[in-house]
This record gives sequence, structure tokens and C-alpha cells, in this order.
Amino acid sequence: MSGRIASVSAVHANASRSIPTRERLIFALDVPDLAAAKKLVGTLGDAVSFYKIGLELATSPHYFELLRWLAEQDKRVFADLKLYDIPATVGAAVRQLAKSGASFLTVHGDRAITAAAAAEKGNVLQILAVTVLTSIGPRDLADMGITLGLEALVELRAKQAVEAGCDGVIASGLEAARLRAALGPRPLIVTPGIRPADSAGGDDQRRVVTPTRAFESGADHIVVGRPIRDAADPRRAAAAIQDEIAALFG
Repeated sequence: MSGRIASVSAVHANASRSIPTRERLIFALDVPDLAAAKKLVGTLGDAVSFYKIGLELATSPHYFELLRWLAEQDKRVFADLKLYDIPATVGAAVRQLAKSGASFLTVHGDRAITAAAAAEKGNVLQILAVTVLTSIGPRDLADMGITLGLEALVELRAKQAVEAGCDGVIASGLEAARLRAALGPRPLIVTPGIRPADSAGGDDQRRVVTPTRAFESGADHIVVGRPIRDAADPRRAAAAIQDEIAALFG
């Protein structure tokens, strides 16, 4: 019973944030080109108001054209570029992206890299540090020569990023409760690897949770891609997740 009470308390605490309920769902717009992106946005309509555009579209010629177009449609944009380079280069890139109209930007790396990004974000862009990708499990860390446990590594990286000035972190819902306890109420926790309860699964995501579990664990936003994109009716799939979120936050 105590675990359930803690989960409900986490939802109530996050509800106090000034985040519109429908913006808590971020859709991963993982398609190959501008035409496919615009078509899918049109299909989803008002079921989605926050979009993540990442590396697949970044390798197309139209990434920033799409970003501007989404802003013109009154959509918020999460630029999921996972910047990783020497601090000076990351800082310069963030300085440029701060002018783009994006709301969130991801960076990867140590304290120096995240601090360089935070220093150049301006007044609108929020920097989110990637902790450990949701496709990675404990054995993968061992293969990389990392001896720290997965949850401990996520917490360490999250604390370092927030101390460096980042606005929040990207982390699995499996680690969200631990991070919320460690970081306190202010930093954002954005959770990918979301699979609705009726999802078939079977992809490369390993550390997955349902929307409800993510929010009960302290997440502020969830990122959902394939369960919406690949659904027979993407708009209905997105609307169902929005209904689930609304039931939690009102």
C-alpha cells in the first residue's frame, strides 16, 4: 500500500507544475522526410501538441524547416539531437539552436559538456541531459567497461547534469522514482521507452514502462513513438494516451 501512496503523491506533486496536461505527451516524429512528417502531424491533429524531432530527420535536408513549420502550427518542439563533442563546440551549437524556437534540446556527456550547453541556452530553450539510453541494459554497461550499476550510473549522471545547470534529464521510467527522490521537485524528468499496457512490444527498447507508471514515478513528460506511429489509427492511439494522462492529472 505504501508504494501506491508514494506513486499517487508523485503524480500530485508533478500536477503542481505549470505544464499543460496535453503537453505531457511528446510524440517522437521518427519519419524519414518532411512530407512524411507533415502528413503524420496532420493525421494526429489536436491529439498531439508537443513533437520530438531527432536524428533521422536531422539527416534530412529539412530539419529546421520542419521545426519552424511545427512552431507555426502552435506545436512545441523537442530537438532530440543528443549533442556530444568538446565543450566549446557543444556550447556554440546550443547558442545557435537557442534561436530556433525549440523548447527542449538533448545533450550527452560529462559535467563540462553539460555546463557548456547550459551556459548558452538562453531564456527559452531548456537543456535535458541523457543519462543512459533506454535500449541499454546492465550487460551492455559491462561490455563498455562500466562497473557502476545501471541505476547508480543514471543517478550520478543526472545529479552532475543538474548541478551543471541543465533543466532536467532523460531517463527511463524505471529510474524516475529514484531520480525524483534524489533531484527534488524542480528538475524535469522526461521519460522515453513508453509502452501502453496493450502494446505488443518486440522492439529494441529494454527499459520500458506504461504511461501511468512513468507519471506515478515522478516523470513530467513521456515520449512515445512507435506505439502511436505504427498504430492502425495513430490519432486514436495518441488520444487514448492523452485520456490516460488526463485521468492522472485532471
